[in-house]
Amino acid sequence: MLEFEGLYKTYGSNRVLEGVSFSVAPGSMFGFCGANGAGKTTTMRIAMGLARADAGEVRWQGRPLDQEVRRRIGYMPEERGLYPKMKVREQLTYFARLHGLDPAPAAQAADHWAERLGLGARRGDPVEKLSLGNQQRVQLAAALVSRPEVLILDEPFSGLDPVGVDSLAEALLEQVRGGVPVVFSSHQLDLVERLCDSVGILARGRMVATGPVVELRRREAGRLLRVVVPDAPQGWAAGLPGVRVVSQQAGDTLLELDPTTDDQGVLAAALRTGRVTHFAWREPTLVELFREAVAEPAAQGEQVAA
Repeated sequence: MLEFEGLYKTYGSNRVLEGVSFSVAPGSMFGFCGANGAGKTTTMRIAMGLARADAGEVRWQGRPLDQEVRRRIGYMPEERGLYPKMKVREQLTYFARLHGLDPAPAAQAADHWAERLGLGARRGDPVEKLSLGNQQRVQLAAALVSRPEVLILDEPFSGLDPVGVDSLAEALLEQVRGGVPVVFSSHQLDLVERLCDSVGILARGRMVATGPVVELRRREAGRLLRVVVPDAPQGWAAGLPGVRVVSQQAGDTLLELDPTTDDQGVLAAALRTGRVTHFAWREPTLVELFREAVAEPAAQGEQVAA
């Protein structure tokens, strides 16, 4: 188990982290979400020894992270940590050697990951000659080349085209299937929802929601009601008591109901406007969960756990 427990960090009067805690099981993927400045990068930098927590610790297999343990972690920073004039293959081999691989296995691993991530034809090129997307692939290969026990990746999908995203996603899923715990931060919540077993939402230095994606969505189910009435006028549901119109487009209306609101009353109101072709509860997307979690609980300092 990879455990982040009670992390606090301040820079002067700026409280960056306030009791951040979560855990990632072997063979699972954890999506770390939050707005810019929420504290995601600071959390990862603490794990890698690049920043020191004021309180709390990060553990792997029950042991606090030290330099020996960190050599077995594949880390990808948000800002590129590559040598621009070094060739791709030389660079990957160098990083593998830094993590303790002997020369021959390091070179083999460099070739494998260059090929695996679509860089085979560019392995002899200096990094500075690559596109930003290909530089991102080199950065990921550098995190994977040492056969890590843990992966910690800060915005790994940034700058990648759809083909690159798919290639990276499959590489990460391959690591998960091999038992590696993966933590990655991302603003691309659709990817987080598609790939991750669990998520954590960070706002103003606090974990405001954490747990399995399925459980977080299920917890909010029963509040969002989708009603499709092709001939309904715009705003037909605006005056219904205990009902908030989330969106309405071409007769397709998404409503949020108060816990005490009777959905049958909403159905009756919809039928008065015309033929109802769809009427069902809908689980919220991760984007909707994110907006809700960041809006109010973060300001109140609450945490929601599934």
